Amino acid sequence: MTILPQLIVNSIIAGAIYTLVAIGFNLIYGTVKFFDLGYGALTAVGGYAAFLFHKKLGLDLALSIILAVFLTGAIGWLVNQLVYKKLRARRASNMVFLVASLGVFTLLQALLAIFFSSQFQTLSTNAAGGRVFEIFGPTTWLGAGAVITQVQLIILLSGLAIMGALALLLKRTLFGKAIKAVADDEEVAKVVGIDTAKIIGGVFFIGAMIAGLAGILVGFDTGIEPTMGLSLLLKGVIASIIGGIGNVYGGVLGAFLLGFVENFGIWQISGEWKDAIAFGLLIIFLLFRPQGIIRK
Repeated sequence: MTILPQLIVNSIIAGAIYTLVAIGFNLIYGTVKFFDLGYGALTAVGGYAAFLFHKKLGLDLALSIILAVFLTGAIGWLVNQLVYKKLRARRASNMVFLVASLGVFTLLQALLAIFFSSQFQTLSTNAAGGRVFEIFGPTTWLGAGAVITQVQLIILLSGLAIMGALALLLKRTLFGKAIKAVADDEEVAKVVGIDTAKIIGGVFFIGAMIAGLAGILVGFDTGIEPTMGLSLLLKGVIASIIGGIGNVYGGVLGAFLLGFVENFGIWQISGEWKDAIAFGLLIIFLLFRPQGIIRK
């Protein structure tokens, strides 16, 4: 019996998780042109917000997820208003933005540890669904079956849905076209009458919402802890770079490529090598194709 079918499923699920992180990260980077490290902590904020609303306050699961996603979006917007907007007004360098975003990441992570402790928590409940589905049955040419949980299936569908929704937003709405204009040249966008501050604030709100949803889904799948944002951020950044930094669609391709390379890379070796394989893939792209799979 071969584990190939399960490796394929695990790769797809990992790619879907990295897609959620990479989409929001690339959206923000493509608009404001700096690496927002604080984005990683927002994934943990989303997970803990859902934990607070559902398990601590006893609210309905669906309502808790909606409130958690919007709360994370609001925090992302607030961080932009209080920190990044003021730095843009002072024309700070990208290094200053990077250090500031690191400070935001550290602050949010510390606050989560203070209010919720550093202990591992789980979001899984019977309401969240613990069903397991078998795919690639034993009669297929692959020679074995594979399983996927209901939560993992939701992760996959959510990643595809958000990708489609964001594509429609950018192509079919005035807000999306304004985002593209600001991303191309913020000064020219101001000249033609676009309220760039409002557009950038909206981008941070949407990006943070996507980060919050990613953290919630990961929380239902594997659990939450204050430091979970770092690993998700690193994988999202790697996926963004190898896919094409600042390109939303490239981030999706990079996410799934990373998921497959990671999982197939540890087929015959220890799973502890997964992160090393991910960074090895990043180094290869930086050396031989720094622009990524799809150019900006």
